[in-house]
Amino acid sequence: MSKSFDVVVVGGGPGGYIAAIRAAQLGFNVACIDEWKNSKGGPAPGGTCTNVGCIPSKALLQSSEHFEHAGKHFADHGIGLSNLSIDVAKMLGRKDTVVKQNNDGILYLFKKNKVSFFHGRGSFVKAADVGYEIKVAGAAEESLTAKHVILATGSNPRALPGAAFDEENILSNDGALRIPSVPKKLGLIGAGVIGLEMGSVWRRLGAEVVVLEALPTFLGAVDEQIAKEANKAFVKQGLKIELGVKINEVKSGKKGVTVAYANAKGEAQTLEVDKLIVSIGRVPNTIGLNGEAVGLKLDERGAIVVDDDCKTNLPNVWAIGDVVRGPMLAHKAEEEGVAVAERIAGQHGHVNFNTIPWVIYTSPEIAWVGQTEQQLKASGRAYKAGTFPFTANGRARALGDTTGMVKFLADAKTDEILGVHIVGPMASELISEAVVAMEFKASAEDIARICHAHPSLSEATKEAALAVDKRTLNF
Repeated sequence: MSKSFDVVVVGGGPGGYIAAIRAAQLGFNVACIDEWKNSKGGPAPGGTCTNVGCIPSKALLQSSEHFEHAGKHFADHGIGLSNLSIDVAKMLGRKDTVVKQNNDGILYLFKKNKVSFFHGRGSFVKAADVGYEIKVAGAAEESLTAKHVILATGSNPRALPGAAFDEENILSNDGALRIPSVPKKLGLIGAGVIGLEMGSVWRRLGAEVVVLEALPTFLGAVDEQIAKEANKAFVKQGLKIELGVKINEVKSGKKGVTVAYANAKGEAQTLEVDKLIVSIGRVPNTIGLNGEAVGLKLDERGAIVVDDDCKTNLPNVWAIGDVVRGPMLAHKAEEEGVAVAERIAGQHGHVNFNTIPWVIYTSPEIAWVGQTEQQLKASGRAYKAGTFPFTANGRARALGDTTGMVKFLADAKTDEILGVHIVGPMASELISEAVVAMEFKASAEDIARICHAHPSLSEATKEAALAVDKRTLNF
């Protein structure tokens, strides 16, 4: 017998579980379907982000950063160590514990908010008299009916043609998080967020890391000045980055992986590595959803077509997160999830795509919000720019990390903040001030006039805002 709900959410990642909880808080009878499994076959809600993305990668980044500090920087603080070593198995075990804690936390929140959870793959069966019939294929098959359906099925890693993921030698983000020992030589195809973060982890632990990027510029989505500063820092650390390459062939064997490619000059090259991480983007995941049974419309990329309010072409069917247009970011999915739940309740859910922050958790961290300088130039908008280096920041000196800068871009006439770009220590935390400021249409002068704690890294944002008008307090 079918179980009836006001709202059924398909997918329990950041967008899905947040949408389910918010809908339940608004008084709806809600179910969430998710098929992720832990090592024992049990439920592991949280999607790619929690299981093989944001959370585990940050755990490994933290562990590898501790290792690098112990080996290279502790002596500067008068701390002596001998026989430093890394237990990769224990490091991976800690990462798995962090992931499980997050999985369990989501299940607890479902129970607390009275969200019914179904472990399995959700798919459309047909349109029903009131809403839709949805099948859950799990340990035991279930049939649900829903007045409203929210699709939050996420994305999958894009494979390189002719080089399918085996998660042993040719790795997606999943395999990159489970490398059992430090490879002597690690290759990366794609200098994107996942590639650079995973490359940073294994480089800190002792691997030689080579990055092959097809684009002629490094981090093309990032402000050019910031990208150049980051590139300089990564090269200094030992990352080998080749731009403008063309991959011709990838061969995997017992001794590792061989990549045949042409460099930017068109010269034939060969790279031999122990492991190869392929990070060339992600594709929307609609596998097994059976959207054709109800006429769900997809675009040429395979993404679910939605309007500005996340409505699909079907009545009372919504879609959010990686499976629709826009940036594939967990926090973007969360914002859409809350907004859709509120729209179903007749409220006015809000998502401002212009103030969604981006972060790359390398060292130095890279974070930005709003437009880049190259985008402003291309649009013809008159602007002012101000920068301030962390080398002149007292807290950064005390931390022992003065790499990078803060950059403000403001309208030339109104002084409204149009973009803020940071490369340096704790950029992921510092960017939040810029997001708040831009959401409330603040000017650069507003930030310059706000009192910031001393000594703090946030003083660099104040100084960069001051620099927009060629001022400084850093005498």
